[in-house]
Amino acid sequence: MLIAIDGPAGAGKSTVARALARELGFSYLDSGALYRSVALRALERPHAAPAQLARDMHIELDARPGAPEQGVLLDGRDVTAAIREPEVAAEASRVAADPTVRAALLEKQRALLAGGDWVAEGRDIGTVVAPHADLKVFLTAGPRERARRRALEQGADPDAVLAELAARDERDRSREHAPLRPAPDAVELDTSLLTAAEVVARVAALARASAGR
Repeated sequence: MLIAIDGPAGAGKSTVARALARELGFSYLDSGALYRSVALRALERPHAAPAQLARDMHIELDARPGAPEQGVLLDGRDVTAAIREPEVAAEASRVAADPTVRAALLEKQRALLAGGDWVAEGRDIGTVVAPHADLKVFLTAGPRERARRRALEQGADPDAVLAELAARDERDRSREHAPLRPAPDAVELDTSLLTAAEVVARVAALARASAGR
């Protein structure tokens, strides 16, 4: 079974997807880790073409069911912490707008999801990467709530984070290739007033109902 969870930054995708994978015993794919890895490489090698970096890099993800966090190895180097730095996140949003980067990572994601049970999260899983997913969920939340959550994670100023998220949302929604939007058959869920546990419970119920069809 494949569950696709999409949505904007700060909507709770990673937290919910990880917890859902643990609860269901599924493997977990954070597609953002791939884009962040390209971004990290681009920052380290500013004169290289991001698409070539995406094609050449070797990514290993710790997708074991029950893993508390998804470890990321980039060409054998542990970059789990490095790809979460704010400057890498900002660069990831920019490289994600490059259709040649998206094409290179599309094949890597599809290869990972080719077998087994997965919870995959990102911004275009249900629309582009896996339009055949058994269940598609689009998580969202109000801008200020998303900024509050992200600021809490980063120890940053909420107003500054709000401005960053607004710019990132605009880039994600307006890019020509794979813009951020819910799949036509996705279940949309506003998480603004819900705890992570409540969201996980709702999506788990949807997954079990889908599996029982």
